[in-house]
Amino acid sequence: MSGTNAGVVVVGGGQAGFSVVQALRGAGYEGPVTVFADEPRLPYQRPPLSKKAHTEPEGPGVDLVPESFYRERDIDLRLGEYVAALDTAACAVTTGSGERVPYEHLVLATGARNRPLPVPGAELAGVHALRSLDDALTIGRALTTARDVVVVGGGFIGLELAQVAQAGGARVTVVELADRLLSRAVSPQLEEHLRERHERDGIRILTGTAIEQIEGKDGQVHQVVTGQGPLPADLVVYGIGATPRDELAREAGLAVDDGVIVDEQLRSVSDPRVFAVGDCARHPHPHADGLIRLESVQNAIDQGALVGRRIAGGAAGPYESLPWFWSDQGPVKLQIAGLRASTDEVRVVPGDSDTPERLAVYAFRDERLVAVETLNWPAEHLAARRLLQQNPPVSPADLAGSTLGALARARRRKEVRA
Repeated sequence: MSGTNAGVVVVGGGQAGFSVVQALRGAGYEGPVTVFADEPRLPYQRPPLSKKAHTEPEGPGVDLVPESFYRERDIDLRLGEYVAALDTAACAVTTGSGERVPYEHLVLATGARNRPLPVPGAELAGVHALRSLDDALTIGRALTTARDVVVVGGGFIGLELAQVAQAGGARVTVVELADRLLSRAVSPQLEEHLRERHERDGIRILTGTAIEQIEGKDGQVHQVVTGQGPLPADLVVYGIGATPRDELAREAGLAVDDGVIVDEQLRSVSDPRVFAVGDCARHPHPHADGLIRLESVQNAIDQGALVGRRIAGGAAGPYESLPWFWSDQGPVKLQIAGLRASTDEVRVVPGDSDTPERLAVYAFRDERLVAVETLNWPAEHLAARRLLQQNPPVSPADLAGSTLGALARARRRKEVRA
């Protein structure tokens, strides 16, 4: 078993792992803290990778904090080192070089990996996925000369990259297997408006379309063969989902099912000394029916902070943070608060004549507001985040002829008068 000075080992150098160690030291934890980060660079932000970092030669400004942050807080940051195995009986991890590092608490913040593109020709030069900063810089260099870009996958990353490529002067086609864009993330009503906006900007969108193969000349991508015919391409970028990196937990005998299964405290249901946070964690949530796995910056930050405080001995209740997401797609800002189900009642509120690009979609379940999707309406998104967890809950009647922003202001005035 571990000694009392074994400390905390965090496996993963992304946003979730950083949030853990930041909260640990912020809450006064004085024991050893070791972070294993696969990449040989300081932990960095991932959202800019599909929006702007690839257009900047060295991706400046994406580091979460400077190196001095770790040094000043006595955090042993192991860059370019990976954990090869977990020994939960001995409370130790084994690194790729064979070193054994003991722990008192282990936090798995291993993230997710891209789903591979399962078609012939995916290995050709000019075919890329986006996950790391190196990927972003490679794509950025390719965009300087690409004229025909095919984006495989109509999710957040695909649409963000499509807008970047189109703004750079390329002819862009988005190919999506599902019958609509963002089919799991947004309502059909919002998707219709979003698609119209992208097409108005000159992006061709093919939904319900399969990629059959990618063809090349002299080892370089030349065209993409789809169910609707061939598409010329000198650059292909794909984003067709991600799978959790949960193999370490599985091999160690921890409960795993599309992520490391944890309880409401984010502890492994198999071992109370082990936590999982971020993209690799599958957890209960009051806004979901059953266990869920959320891939978002908000989720990584909030889960990491909760686990850091809990290990440090501070008060920390169950994980109940309201899920929220955003995606900047060229001139379009898409924001989501809460979790919508396909069976929810939906109400659409467009912008007025002064703000025609705005849109809000409110989702109700059992006469209670559960999620809000907005286009180019940040104030309404912020109001949604404030109101979704309040009591009394927001009902359809509360929003009759109104907006959440107006409702929030009315409730504040009522509280002041009371």
